[in-house]
Amino acid sequence: MANIIEKVILPDNTSSGNVYQDLIRSITGQQLSVKVARVIFNRLINLYDGLIPTPHQLYDTEHEILRSVGYSNQKANYIRNVASFFLERGQEYEEWSQYSDEDVMKELIQIKGVGKWTVEMVLMFTLERPDIMPVDDLGIQMGMKHYYGLTEEKKALKEKMLKIGESWRPYRTYACRWIWAAKDNNNVALS
Repeated sequence: MANIIEKVILPDNTSSGNVYQDLIRSITGQQLSVKVARVIFNRLINLYDGLIPTPHQLYDTEHEILRSVGYSNQKANYIRNVASFFLERGQEYEEWSQYSDEDVMKELIQIKGVGKWTVEMVLMFTLERPDIMPVDDLGIQMGMKHYYGLTEEKKALKEKMLKIGESWRPYRTYACRWIWAAKDNNNVALS
């Protein structure tokens, strides 16, 4: 890690800090390039005069309108599920910082379309939790294989990643962000 940290500048966190908004953004970007996700998300907010729709607005938006801006059937349902969750609980602006990592996971994983990886990204970027280790993230897996010479696959790989990550506690989030940044900079050489 020291070699990566010496050679790579950690990008600023650009999260909104709003769990509801970042869940919508995250679902929008699932399995899409950053550029395509940005286009679809911008089309969505243009439906609401350039603003993020409130949970009520989003929930009331017809499915076909969401499809018309680029959402698949499944993603249109998922973002409406997020809106419904926040409507039911009145938590759009709730103080999520008072929840433990485990409690945030338990709450948000209930939303159909929001999985463990999505919640981990919310914990890392929206809530800026310092010690999250997303072993299911393909970029982290590829980065750790590259930088640590790992050859394991699947469960064995995740176990090895967790073992290596123990030395990064209580700042595993930052270590992962540096690995992502290094991968984004074309696998910065360690020598």
